[in-house]
Order: sequence, then structure tokens, then C-alpha cells
Amino acid sequence: MSNINFVPDDYVQSNESQRTNLMYLVLFLVVMVTLGGSFMIIMVRQRALSTKEEIITAKMAQAEETIKQFEELQMKRKAMMKTALTTAELLEPVPRSILLASLTNNLPAGTSLLRLNLIQKAPKINRSATTTSKYKQAQDKKAASEPKISPEKLLETHIDIEGVAPSDLQVATYIERLGSSILLDNVALVESKEYKMAGGKTRAGTSEDSDITFRQFKLKAMLKESIHLTKNDINQVRATHSKSVRNF
Repeated sequence: MSNINFVPDDYVQSNESQRTNLMYLVLFLVVMVTLGGSFMIIMVRQRALSTKEEIITAKMAQAEETIKQFEELQMKRKAMMKTALTTAELLEPVPRSILLASLTNNLPAGTSLLRLNLIQKAPKINRSATTTSKYKQAQDKKAASEPKISPEKLLETHIDIEGVAPSDLQVATYIERLGSSILLDNVALVESKEYKMAGGKTRAGTSEDSDITFRQFKLKAMLKESIHLTKNDINQVRATHSKSVRNF
């Protein structure tokens, strides 16, 4: 017996069309939700990347500021080192109190200092010794490539000494002692002349004045180059000076 379908074909086609439209609508919604989710994920990632970029930019700005401060500190350090070196170069290699103590320590008995003068001069250049030989040119090129020495270190300290002594024997003794000193070099006699000083009463007790004869001398010397005193040397000079003062 054959099956008889009493449902109209239009109704069946309408139901199939509705199911198809519903399936398309569901698929469309799924696609839209997927697109919306992807868009939201992209936005979240973009915001995270923007935040990271801002953080990296801030760190770079901070690093640039730190580098700038470090460069400024380096420049200040170089300036301070230059100032310290200049100050060290300008400092006296031998304190004047130590030099004066050494000069007075070596005074023979009865000898006194009248005047002391220290003069710093640039060393004299012997122009006659300059040559144009290849060896001289090579030496000049070598000297030009080496670090330059500051002019302060090239200065020579000249010392003029004036005093009085009982006789030329004490003057000679003083020159010999200064010549063997660790501080001085090129000690030489400039002048030695008779010097009379008014005295008191004579041996007989009369009221006549008698003149006392001395030798007034002038010496010149130079401070040794590249001299560096240790603490022990300074203490020894000071101790000897204190002993000389007590004995005097």
C-alpha cells in the first residue's frame, strides 16, 4: 500500500527554507561573535603593547637622563682631576719652613743669616747647542710625541743667602755643609767682605768704643731638581732644628 503525503509541497519548502535561514543566521552570529572576540583580543593586545611602549619609552628617557648625569659627573671629575693636578704642580716641592730649618741647622758657630731670597726662574736654553742634524730632528719628534711636562715643573728655584760670620773659615765651612745637603745644589760664594759693627767698652774698661770685625758674605744656591722629601727626612730636619734652637 503506498504512502500518501497530505502535507502541501509549499509548506514543506517553507519549512526547509526557514531551517536554512535559521542555520545561516546561526552561522552569521557565530562568525560575528568570532570577529567581535578577535577584535576585542586585538584591542586588548594593542593596549598592552601601547602600555609596554610607554613603559619602554619612560625607561629610555630615564636611561638617557642617567647617562647625561653620568657624563656630567665624568666632566666634573676630569675638571677636578685637572684642578688637583694643577694644584699639586703649584705646591712647593720642599716647604719653606723645612728649607729655612736646613739652612739654619748648617750654620757654624757665631754665624748668622741676614737675608734669604727665593726666586723661581725658567731654565736657560743653550741656543748654541741647537743643531739641525737628523738625530736632533728625531729627538724632537720623539719629545713631541711624549706627554708634555707642565711649565711649573720646569721652574728652577734659586736661593740668595746673606749673612755674617766671624771669619772666612766659618763661611767656607757653611758652604761645605750646604754643598753636602740633600736639598741644595750649585752652592757658590758670591761675595765676602769685611763688616765692622760698633761694640761696647774696651777690655781696659775705658769708655772708648771698639769695632768688632765680621765677614759679610753672600751665597747663591739652587734647590735640587725632582727632590721629594719623605716624612722621616722632614721629621729629622725639624728635630735637628729644634735641637739647634735649644743649644743656641
